Amino acid sequence: MSEEQEIKLNDANKALLDQVNELYPEGSVFVQFKGGRSGYVRHDQATQQTIPGALIILVTDLTEPNYTASHELLHLLMLLRGFPQIFFQLSLGDRELDEQMMIMSTDLYNVAMHRVVVAEQRKHGFINDRVEEEYLKGVEHTLTPESEDNDERALRLLTLLDALVFFGDHLAKYEEQLQNNYPKALAAAKKIYAEITKKPIKNAFDMWRSIVKIYSLYDQQMEEWGLPALNNDKFTTLSPVLSERQLRLEVRQVFEIFNSGMKDRKTGKPAYVGLRRNIGQNSFTTAKHSPEEFKQIYDQPVKEFLEQNHIPYIIRK
Repeated sequence: MSEEQEIKLNDANKALLDQVNELYPEGSVFVQFKGGRSGYVRHDQATQQTIPGALIILVTDLTEPNYTASHELLHLLMLLRGFPQIFFQLSLGDRELDEQMMIMSTDLYNVAMHRVVVAEQRKHGFINDRVEEEYLKGVEHTLTPESEDNDERALRLLTLLDALVFFGDHLAKYEEQLQNNYPKALAAAKKIYAEITKKPIKNAFDMWRSIVKIYSLYDQQMEEWGLPALNNDKFTTLSPVLSERQLRLEVRQVFEIFNSGMKDRKTGKPAYVGLRRNIGQNSFTTAKHSPEEFKQIYDQPVKEFLEQNHIPYIIRK
């Protein structure tokens, strides 16, 4: 019997899958297992594939198949329940650089999402001592120990920030090992972690605020180290979370529209971004318009503009 046939979803995962399928709008969601066992746990050990009428979550590493399946199902459940999403609508004009930016942006976004995902996994018993030890092995598989050659600083900071979210109150058991291997990156990650965990995440707006904060704090640390900032506040479109009152206001009262200096990924034409006032986060992208057309956009009620242009948004409750 092949390894993938022996693996079955446990009861907690079956319940999660049922919740996902109740909300999934375009058919059914299935989980499949295929692959070997690496002996470590990372959050890139599953993929999603869409086929007509179905979404398949494919667990590609069988070290902790139920942990990995639950992780993917919880991410999907959060999106189906209306948590903010990110979109990549802009290009810097270099495909490889765009790809790197999208990976880093998604990983930082996931740090925020993992505050909820990992808490739920712990609540439902998907994380035990063995999974924690395999997760630590995953960190060590990803990173080399710190040395004078610091070209891995960006990846180390990102990986350790995610590790702090994962270990949470259980960090003490693994801290010495992380400290020995990555002292500078761990100190920087702890500084960001302390900031982002000051407030709990209770709803979509809390999550939106946490994502914006992580993007900003990560860039501050990059600049402190003399490395280029990612500028995800401009590059990454984060679905806005708006109150009913904000939706009734004019566009000019909630957003400022700027020339991004980047191109639209689909059309290759100059792209303009709608930045949230006082916060500066990219909430939508638009094409170049005449001054008169921009004035008309600014005069529109926010809700009308977003819906007319099929721009996803979330209502703040």
